[in-house]
Amino acid sequence: MKNKNTQVFALGGLGEVGKNMYCVRHNDEIIIVDAGVMFPEDDLLGIDYVIPDYTYLIENESKIKYLLITHGHEDHIGGIPFLLQQVNIPKIYAPNQAKELIEKKLEERNIKYKNLYVYNEKTNLKTKHFNIEFFRTTHSIPDSHGIAINTPNGVIVMTGDFKFDFTPIGPMANLHKMAEIGKKGVKLLMSDSTNALSEGVSVSESKVDENLGEIFNNNKNNRIILATFASNIYRLKHIIETCKENKRKVALFGRSMDTSIDIATKCGYIKDKNIIISAEEANQLDPSKVCLLCTGSQGEPLAALSRIASGSHKQIKLIPNDIVIFSSSPIPGNTSSVSKTINKLYLKGVKVYTNSQYDIHSSGHAYQEELKLMLRLFNPEYFAPYHGEYRMLKTHTDLACECGIPRQKTFILNNGDILNINKEGIKKQGHIQAGEIYVDGSRIGDVSNVVIKDRTLMSNNGILAIIINIDSKNKQLLNTPLVTTRGYILVNESLELIKNIELQSKKIITNKLKEKTVNFNDIKSELINGLMPMLSESTGRVPIILPIIMDIKDYSQTKTSKQS
Repeated sequence: MKNKNTQVFALGGLGEVGKNMYCVRHNDEIIIVDAGVMFPEDDLLGIDYVIPDYTYLIENESKIKYLLITHGHEDHIGGIPFLLQQVNIPKIYAPNQAKELIEKKLEERNIKYKNLYVYNEKTNLKTKHFNIEFFRTTHSIPDSHGIAINTPNGVIVMTGDFKFDFTPIGPMANLHKMAEIGKKGVKLLMSDSTNALSEGVSVSESKVDENLGEIFNNNKNNRIILATFASNIYRLKHIIETCKENKRKVALFGRSMDTSIDIATKCGYIKDKNIIISAEEANQLDPSKVCLLCTGSQGEPLAALSRIASGSHKQIKLIPNDIVIFSSSPIPGNTSSVSKTINKLYLKGVKVYTNSQYDIHSSGHAYQEELKLMLRLFNPEYFAPYHGEYRMLKTHTDLACECGIPRQKTFILNNGDILNINKEGIKKQGHIQAGEIYVDGSRIGDVSNVVIKDRTLMSNNGILAIIINIDSKNKQLLNTPLVTTRGYILVNESLELIKNIELQSKKIITNKLKEKTVNFNDIKSELINGLMPMLSESTGRVPIILPIIMDIKDYSQTKTSKQS
């Protein structure tokens, strides 16, 4: 007998902000929603991205029907190139803006994929077990949607990232369709929890635009440098329109900004590209006729604004009357780097506008009252918050209970936890493999926690290399081991310690060479174990110890033949 349960689980996005990936399975069919990345914390040295573990999808590849994308942010589409390298995805459906961004990503990585399709609110997808429809939401990127998946055991709604803005720049969220879906009956609602800790209602994008327009009007004689998220197309659209009204030209700085403007123009969101000029043209115009639109609102060291602030940008140099606008808020973890950039700008004597002073940024994620509205519109029988750290998920669950959902019908899940849905109800039962994989350059999963630990150790304590020449045939140490270090001690100031390391190494190697058989791995292990106590006692730190053994077999015979 076939299994009558529908299963819902996450491979990423629970207990964290990023690498969103959610799956719905019924018997021999799997629907995947989103495939994002997470950007690494500072302790993941050398790592470019963190992606979900795709093991479950690899093992169940034949059951996958679609990958559905809610919108085009990196934490929802950034993992697609890595996913397609490991799993055959029959079809990907994405809204217009996301589709263009995905194509760009695949092109950059030279990945050919032909089954990428655009959906809109009128699209309806059907499989043997699923009937899928979409509803428009408001977010900080165009073409954002939520997804309603009709299964044999009821409707599962995933909101995607959203907010409710009743005076948006762009289309309104389709509250009517949400209410219609809710009226028909929703078994399980999974809703964005990113701003669940924020009370009240988020600032409307039209208010942000009004404040930005006021800053432009109050600084007509100054050059304006504006940093914002490149993905916030409606913000970029308004900035370009404001520049046009104020007879300013716009110069773009930053690769992601160029890409976003190109895609926005192609999709029809930005219509007048004649207003955009090159950096060289911007430098030749009167400062009052220019707006520099750039990346770097999060204080990224290599982004355009950071280099302008530090004076290292090749094309743009700050002048005393410049106005710099941060139309953004620091993402958690970026506060320090943003503050450093702002301090550098103040040191240059320019005037800085930030969101904390002027309401010139609005989050794309719902605050508490908006989350309650979403709960009321769908009125689900069961609720599972997603997309957020545990404290966000917990607070969102509390809000759901305030809106009348019984506590026993709510679930705070971890990645890999399985919700089993049947006619009787929903229970948390079972777990699948759902870890995280590190991407280092073009390598996927080659870097383990052990490697990260070694990188951390080297960054903190340095490395000590011991180069040893051995004649293994005659069991001879040919010369005193050569000791060199990086990031551990200064050799010229630690000659006595270096001498002691050489002598101790020589003693350990000589003793090992007296044994019946010469094993290089044993010699390396003995060196590491023998030197660690000495190094710790001498300096209070133990570096990565790297013995390098050069085997010069039958050295005496080689030397004799050379002399003859």
